[in-house]
Amino acid sequence: MLPGLSNHSSMDVKPETIELFQRDGFVAVSAFYDSGELASIEAELDRFKRECIPELESTEVYYEEIGDASSLKQIQRMQQHDDCLDVLMDDNPRRLAAQLLGEEVVTKNLQCFNKPPQVGQATPPHQDGYYFMLEPCRALTMWLALDEVDEENGCVRYVRGSHREGLRPHNRTQTLGFSQSISDFGNEQDEANEVICRAQPGDLLAHQAMTIHRAGANNSPTRSRRALGFIFYGVSAREDAASHKAYQQKLDSELAASGKI
Repeated sequence: MLPGLSNHSSMDVKPETIELFQRDGFVAVSAFYDSGELASIEAELDRFKRECIPELESTEVYYEEIGDASSLKQIQRMQQHDDCLDVLMDDNPRRLAAQLLGEEVVTKNLQCFNKPPQVGQATPPHQDGYYFMLEPCRALTMWLALDEVDEENGCVRYVRGSHREGLRPHNRTQTLGFSQSISDFGNEQDEANEVICRAQPGDLLAHQAMTIHRAGANNSPTRSRRALGFIFYGVSAREDAASHKAYQQKLDSELAASGKI
């Protein structure tokens, strides 16, 4: 069993799960959703793609190859584009987030991630807190596996305990959807503490916003690597909204100019 793995119902957060999250900066919850719940989630996600994607701006939906619907990479802020996402926005992730952070939380983003077979690129090592621009950085991201995920198709890798070490320097990347990478990643401590997190459909990973993480490319010839992402801010966190907006506008302009969106 992986460090941080917990086998419990999503409605029953055990103290040891919270302790693991606080110690390691991440926790993995097996079977957070059962097969019936996953079927409902898949149906709702298919409906969203069919009905909403044609109406989205290019800044909200990314493709590995523009014009190729099969290369869908990322959908941002889904909760802002559809009023009927009850299946995807149920209360269980928010409740877990509040218990892990130790305070009430605000839902900030619902995302869809994908690494299509053979073309899904690697996710560079980064800390979400760099993007969030919060003080204090009281936030977490959840990652719900919709496919079986392993090293071949790009599973998530966390650096255990890195959430306690502060914000590392980041540099601009050319990776669509992940514009920043830790510039000094790969030291002895990073390598010694990196944990590979394989997952089955329905498993949930949750990490603190300062936890360093990355994911490999999808090298599978046939398997996708789909996931839903939930972002929650603690109510004590204060966002530098002006800086965040300016960064996003600059990034969107650069992506448009380079022909990536």
